[in-house]
Amino acid sequence: MASSKKLKILFVTSEVVPFIKTGGLADVSSALPQKLQELGHQVRIVVPKYGAIDERKYKIHEVVRLKDLTTKIGEKDVVFSLRSSFLVGQKVRVQIYFLDNEDYFGNRPSLYINPLTGNDFEDNDERFILLAKSVFELISKLGWVPDIIHCNDWQCGLIPAYQKTLFKDDETFKSIKTLFTIHNLSFQGEFPKSSFSKTGLPEELNNTKGVIHDGKINFMKTALTFADSINTVSETYAKELCKDKEISGSLQTLLCKRQKDIAGIINGIDSSIWNPEKDNHIAKKYSSKDLESKLDNKKALAEKFGFEFDENTPIISMIGRLYDTKGYDLVKDAFAELMKMNLHLIILGTGEKKYSKFFDSQLSKYSKKFSCYLGFDDELAHLIEAGSDMFLMPSRTEPCGLNQMYSLIYGTVPIVHETGGLADTVENYNEKTKTGTGFVFKKYDYKEMLKEIKRAIKIYSKNNSDWQKIMKEGMKQNFTWLNSAKNYVNLYKDIVS
Repeated sequence: MASSKKLKILFVTSEVVPFIKTGGLADVSSALPQKLQELGHQVRIVVPKYGAIDERKYKIHEVVRLKDLTTKIGEKDVVFSLRSSFLVGQKVRVQIYFLDNEDYFGNRPSLYINPLTGNDFEDNDERFILLAKSVFELISKLGWVPDIIHCNDWQCGLIPAYQKTLFKDDETFKSIKTLFTIHNLSFQGEFPKSSFSKTGLPEELNNTKGVIHDGKINFMKTALTFADSINTVSETYAKELCKDKEISGSLQTLLCKRQKDIAGIINGIDSSIWNPEKDNHIAKKYSSKDLESKLDNKKALAEKFGFEFDENTPIISMIGRLYDTKGYDLVKDAFAELMKMNLHLIILGTGEKKYSKFFDSQLSKYSKKFSCYLGFDDELAHLIEAGSDMFLMPSRTEPCGLNQMYSLIYGTVPIVHETGGLADTVENYNEKTKTGTGFVFKKYDYKEMLKEIKRAIKIYSKNNSDWQKIMKEGMKQNFTWLNSAKNYVNLYKDIVS
């Protein structure tokens, strides 16, 4: 295919900033489509319209030909609409369609997890079957046929299977190619085998060669089997998928089989949103030449979370979903030891009930040293990045990670486990050569994590010039989305040619 050809890309995701967010997928789903459109390609996005999305604020409106559509989920006739708005960036506006169904999305208090039980919604299979089916209805009704459908994580996992089976002979759909991006292999969309009948897929897929894995229907496995191409969001993670069974688990055989089809493209960060020199969500803007102003953010953050401000006591923060894979088991095991150290600890996020209950239970005991906000607040996330001295990201596995990149750009020194995108983006500080951008522990163990936290605090407390050098080295890093988007375009063109 000629390299100058402009592509039509349908980007399907389960969350997009600024409309709705639980994790880094939402950031990617906002920044990448914008950058692709800036490069001259035609991009449209599909996302569910959850109840928390503000229709008035984002001017979400009905489209007559996309109203009151019907599809089957098992024996049920499900009515849904696709409503429209724009993702408005600094340079472009990207058309976005919201999958609107009150029962499955509109009346839910959260995206994936029932807050009453702390477990996944029991009908997540049906909810994301609907997302997959809605994509084909959208294309059919609009008559806008993409060159490629870019599917993200298990929630979009059935799209490649539908395209390769139900629509393989359909003139509208048969030439469309699919790319499946693994943002997080830890969440695979596993459901009882009985869920197969709800999908409408051909019976010949109801086995381990098709969509069944370990006795369940597995949406992630389905995508890995049927997508034309696969990528993940860092080079190290792409290699780990086949090499490390702890990361790939029981999907290792399939991932190794498709290894030649798996690319690694590191995520960028959206510098129009994440930039301490331009950030309107923080107490005072600053740059690497004006680190004194970062202290104003530390003061504001300390006040926000009820800590006594002390320039010599580092604030260490964590932002993200409270799950084992994000390293919260290490933090829980290390918690008593952490509370003996000279630090203030802040946690922002939602997730598993065992962690929210644990951290909630520690608040009164350690109110002078620890605080948490068990929810998500994007504005607060910006202040945390700006006001913290260190950012703890001890993920067991991390396909890419965005917060360690935000932290580097904000002069907030990351402390990370050496895995996936964390290994690709954070250089371990070497005290002899005085080079590096953060602190990295190799073995996934809470004692190893504590060693690096102690090492970081020691340098922070004893040598201000060395610490500032680490900060400034991080702030020099260039994680532009332009490079990532160009790599995606090259991958798209390889797939469709």
